Amino acid sequence: MMPQPYRPGPSSRTANALGVDALLTPAEVASLFRVDPKTVTRWANAGKITTVRTLGGHRRFSQSEICGLLGAVPGQRLQLG
Repeated sequence: MMPQPYRPGPSSRTANALGVDALLTPAEVASLFRVDPKTVTRWANAGKITTVRTLGGHRRFSQSEICGLLGAVPGQRLQLG
């Protein structure tokens, strides 16, 4: 089964229209790196990637930072669709 390309959700499109950086959920980041969402949480806890917290306490990640990191991984391509 082929991995699905990343498709930004409605909040990502709204953020881009407003000129601010979109925020990704741990599940979205995990799908881009093809890892488990818990791995993304571990990376955040270790300080490898920066995170912001929502008012509800959920983690969110900067789309521009994640895309930059993804570009540094050999063999990975960002498939925006």
